[in-house]
Amino acid sequence: MTLLLQIVVVAVLGAAAMGLGSPLVSFVFRRIDRRERAEGVDRPSILAAGVMLRGGTWIGVLERLAIYAGILAGFGEVIAVTLAVKALARYPELRATSSATAERFIIGTFVSVLFAAGCAGLALWLLSLVAGAT
Repeated sequence: MTLLLQIVVVAVLGAAAMGLGSPLVSFVFRRIDRRERAEGVDRPSILAAGVMLRGGTWIGVLERLAIYAGILAGFGEVIAVTLAVKALARYPELRATSSATAERFIIGTFVSVLFAAGCAGLALWLLSLVAGAT
């Protein structure tokens, strides 16, 4: 029964990390855009800058999966590796675009990584509770 509970914890929080990260990132972008409009800031919307970074949603899902799995496996260095690969792959696109696109990349990456790490931390805590209960 304990093994089944551990599998459920890992699967549910992994699915949450991958599936809920994109709506969370979009929510943050909308909040930033709304605040800037309210303050009278006249520059391109961060949400609209997404057209310049194709595949961002799928890259974010894979990024969160890698970080979640890496932390659970005890390989926290996966965060640095994932961010380095992502930054190097996106560098040519970011260099050739507006500052709104670069801001979207940085903000989206931070929100995504923090959410995945938070889900992994919660999973580790719950797994420790399950292990302690036996």
